[in-house]
Amino acid sequence: MRIDAHHHLWRYREAEFGWIDASMARLRHDFLPADLAQELEYAGVHGTVAVQARETVEETNWLLECARSSPAIRGVVGWAPLAADDLAAVLDCWSEERRLVGFREIAQGKPAGFLDEERFNRGVQQLTQRSLTYDLLIYENQLEEAIRFVDAHPRQRFVLDHAAKPRIAAGELEPWQTNLRELARRENVMCKVSGMVTEADWEHWTPEALRPYLDACVEAFGTGRLMAGSDWPVCLVAAGYSRWWEVLGQYFAGFGSEEVQRVLGGNAVEFYSLI
Repeated sequence: MRIDAHHHLWRYREAEFGWIDASMARLRHDFLPADLAQELEYAGVHGTVAVQARETVEETNWLLECARSSPAIRGVVGWAPLAADDLAAVLDCWSEERRLVGFREIAQGKPAGFLDEERFNRGVQQLTQRSLTYDLLIYENQLEEAIRFVDAHPRQRFVLDHAAKPRIAAGELEPWQTNLRELARRENVMCKVSGMVTEADWEHWTPEALRPYLDACVEAFGTGRLMAGSDWPVCLVAAGYSRWWEVLGQYFAGFGSEEVQRVLGGNAVEFYSLI
């Protein structure tokens, strides 16, 4: 079973998506479950995990509505005010939402030291108590901070989004590769092979240019702790939905069938406890 472990949905409003600049004009419209369904059918993807793109409770509720009307959306990674005093009450409101599997913050856009903040870390402890996952969205230069963060929560299940966005367009492997290996020493962390084409040269990337970074992910985490995701629709600035799945299929073609099944679906089902 092929599972897309990372995609987004949105109703585009310019004020809410300021990060979509002129170079990403292709993303300046709605991307809804019906649009996703067409992509899934063509690419042979059987289920998905929808991930928040806005830091609002309303976003989480909307994604859950989408999941209720779209059987392919088997899990939702939402947003909650993890540093808020009333976090427990907010989480209680979703206690019966079986498709709500975890949360994330857009930590890549936060000031240095965000992952060290005490109030935020107390919120993450509540996720641990409720067996909810946490997606780490960071840039490669935040990996050392992320390692400290993960060490503070040895019982929390983490997944690193987009392999921490290595500098593929610049052709740089270090210090990303060394820090990735260090993070991977923590057995409670998994890694998504997703979002890589958007870190490469959008117009001229090749599968060969991505290979050293995919190699580094496999070497660090092994196929037992990797999961595949598209980062659709963001990926569209550099590659079509099916094209990314073709690239992953080609890369993993030399692996054992069980390893391929785990990376392309099984690990996501297990990590997120998808229904």
